[in-house]
Amino acid sequence: MSKTEYEFSADEIESKLSEFASMGITELSVHDGILANDRGRILRMMRLIQKNCPDLLFTIRVEASAFDRDVCRQASEMNCTIDMPFHPVSNDGKTCLLDKKMYAGRAGMMNDTGLVFGFIMDYASVPGDSFKLFRDRLDFAVSLYPNHIDFPETENVEKMLNSADIPVQTVKPTALFAAQDIRYARDISFACRTFYSAGRAVPWFLPVLQPLKISASSFFSDFAEWQHGSNCNYRSGFIPEQVNHKEIEKMQLLFLGTKYDEKGKSELMPVVRDIVMLNGAFSRLTGENEESVVTTAYNPDDLLGPESSDILSFAENVCMEESKVKIFYTPDGPDYKII
Repeated sequence: MSKTEYEFSADEIESKLSEFASMGITELSVHDGILANDRGRILRMMRLIQKNCPDLLFTIRVEASAFDRDVCRQASEMNCTIDMPFHPVSNDGKTCLLDKKMYAGRAGMMNDTGLVFGFIMDYASVPGDSFKLFRDRLDFAVSLYPNHIDFPETENVEKMLNSADIPVQTVKPTALFAAQDIRYARDISFACRTFYSAGRAVPWFLPVLQPLKISASSFFSDFAEWQHGSNCNYRSGFIPEQVNHKEIEKMQLLFLGTKYDEKGKSELMPVVRDIVMLNGAFSRLTGENEESVVTTAYNPDDLLGPESSDILSFAENVCMEESKVKIFYTPDGPDYKII
């Protein structure tokens, strides 16, 4: 099916909402910097969308300072995704600080209501930022269970590499964020974008990371090296969003097998493999309407239960039970059965 894109200002969007259905518009993404800071305007636009085109898939950028329980409640009543800038504030140009309490509170509200949300992260764009602070922010961001994390600076570099005709703004080295650090940050952010975001890893990433006893940023740093050796980093022209999710999943399992073997935890890989494959199958069911059959080493009832959040304990206490699992839709939503 062909896809047509339209561009509107925020005012035009509000005035044309009643026409969206007749125009065949099914998705709307609003990343307006002024609107993102205006709580009242955000609520008004959401209510107009709910009234005029309730089936619209709506993505909106909202600053953490403009996000509250009213915005969260309204968004949760719609087919809505929140993109929230996750940026620090400069402290006299010597360092930069992140309001962790504020972001944890906002993420907690969104997770409690089941709202899909992502973070927009930058690096070397605020005076006082450093490579270490960027890695600390990334570790903290992942701990809040965002559905995805976007990195505008990395995307700008891709645009520059792919087209000399598109003017882009790239970050510049500073006394605290050297040119080499910027390259490292770019590699790590692209690794996160591939493994975590395009890999749809949010349901299982933290439990799978825990037995390895490394931070998320260290994991992504190692995966960046793996991508470089496998010729699937941004320099090679690899675009993870354009790759079939099954291919990303194969990459995830190959790399996880390497890391678990490296850490002497290879006996846990059957659990890890099952969790990754089952969650991947469910994501393709909801994302691409693709039903599938997955062969697991454990019973899916156990794998999809709370016990699987502790992989080491799961492997020690749950008996293997090879199963062939069908993932499919029912009138009540996604489901599975052993066949």
